[in-house]
Amino acid sequence: MNRSSNLMGRKRGRPRKYAEIVGQGINVDEETKRIFRVALNRFYYNQGLSLVRTYEMMRREYYAVKVQDNEGTERAVLKPSAETPTLGQFKYHFYKERDWKREVSARQGKKNYLQNHRPLVGDSTTQAFGPGSVYQIDATIADVYLVSRYNRNWIIGRPVVYGVVDSFSHMICGLYIGLEGPSWIGAMMALANTVQDKVEFCKEYGIDIEEEDFPVHHLPESLLCDQGEIASKLAEPMIRNLNIKVMTTPSYRPELKALVERYFGTLNGYVQAILPGGIQPDFRERGSHDYRLDATLDLYQFTQIMIRAILYHNNHHWMSTYQRDPLMIEDGVDPIPIRLWNWGIKNRAGKLRSISEELMRLHLMPTSTASVTARGIRFNGMLYSSERALKERWFERARNEGSIKVTVSYDPRNLNFIYLPNDSGKGFDKCYLLDHQARYRDKTLQEIEHLIQQEKLSQKTNEDKVLQSKANLLSEIEEIIRDAELMTKQEQNKGDSKRKRVRDIRINRGLEKTLNRQADAFELDKQKSQEMNEGQVIQLNPATVDDELSPELNLLKKKQKEKRNGSDE
Repeated sequence: MNRSSNLMGRKRGRPRKYAEIVGQGINVDEETKRIFRVALNRFYYNQGLSLVRTYEMMRREYYAVKVQDNEGTERAVLKPSAETPTLGQFKYHFYKERDWKREVSARQGKKNYLQNHRPLVGDSTTQAFGPGSVYQIDATIADVYLVSRYNRNWIIGRPVVYGVVDSFSHMICGLYIGLEGPSWIGAMMALANTVQDKVEFCKEYGIDIEEEDFPVHHLPESLLCDQGEIASKLAEPMIRNLNIKVMTTPSYRPELKALVERYFGTLNGYVQAILPGGIQPDFRERGSHDYRLDATLDLYQFTQIMIRAILYHNNHHWMSTYQRDPLMIEDGVDPIPIRLWNWGIKNRAGKLRSISEELMRLHLMPTSTASVTARGIRFNGMLYSSERALKERWFERARNEGSIKVTVSYDPRNLNFIYLPNDSGKGFDKCYLLDHQARYRDKTLQEIEHLIQQEKLSQKTNEDKVLQSKANLLSEIEEIIRDAELMTKQEQNKGDSKRKRVRDIRINRGLEKTLNRQADAFELDKQKSQEMNEGQVIQLNPATVDDELSPELNLLKKKQKEKRNGSDE
């Protein structure tokens, strides 16, 4: 018993240097470990301090004595090293009990841990039974700057690259390279490319291939994506009409779709290092060259390069890490994407489906609700018509029975047309923008919405001016009415009966028409006529004047005379 007490009292571990000066130090007991944990929680995990700084703060908080100086100010006086655990002891127990998940999550964020530090187990290839079972889709920004095809002096930045990869064979089944996104538009283009005839697709970029070089033009059974555009409501028509199951990975878990992530790295490895305008590691360092100024390729040429890289990957890339199953090994299948794809078609077929490119595009387009009105099919303030609507007399029905709601598909990049999907989902009716809606022609949805908003803003801005002008108009009309009432009151013959005034309407109208005709009649070179009349005096015979006047003027003269005499005759 005494021997055990002696051992507990003795300093364990390697003896200190200069122990005769700084002392032997203390042993780390359970209380000391508790202080270590509290200090780490408080300063290392929560405040993000370094280990050395955490140790210093621990000594100040837990291994110090509070004293007051002569002025009454309280300060902490550290205990001597002989009564304090050393930095080495503190680090030893930290590394011994280190929790990587907690450390990275607390100090660098949960996202960083899930992306870069979590354990990687399993293989996404095992998710797929055969070709087309699961496609993986993702997007990235390419590590190269491009120039415009219209003016090669214009640097247009880095393109967006979408890739669709088959989980079973690692074949690249679809791609999109452009400036859209990452967004649903970019994903829509990549998914449409999966069913496109790749021979025709490659021919668009001046590349001639055979069908067996790129035999992929099929729909998948399932689509694996992240919590992005594919998981939005925009994908609902695709899911509903094409019967594709969409699976999403949790946030910050890119390794669950590692194939498409690796696809980007592989393609970058093929071409990025040799491309002019490619991102260099020394960018932004003092004196380094701005690689953006080296941009040489345009979008078309970069797409050509990527197609070449994809053809190499699909037909020649040896995947040394691919885990072949016993049947593949027995059949001697090489771990090359095209070999695995063809073997899977032969031995594990049944998942691939084909569909026309037009139907695929129809079901990838966003959908919305339009109203059938008497003036046309109204969508986003624009009016359309279609053969089906005219044939079935939709517009007449809408005028007599009220507007009708219909579902339309549209491409926000081209609203010259919208589409009415059939109930079966296997066809559509094309709607054309009406001629008097020409101001919307060849405009994108964003441009049209901006135009409509600008018009509403202009209307709102001028609302006060319009109201003021309307008020001014009413004031001017009221002034004219007051003048008319005053003139009528002054000249009206009080002796005229109501019956007589009404009886003479037809005669009065004829007289007024005759006078108006004389005043309104055209006379050319009127100024010359006035000069001639001023220089000549025309003598009229009073006896013949009345005979020459028209009957209407004679009647007018008679009525004026009656008015002067105050007679009703």
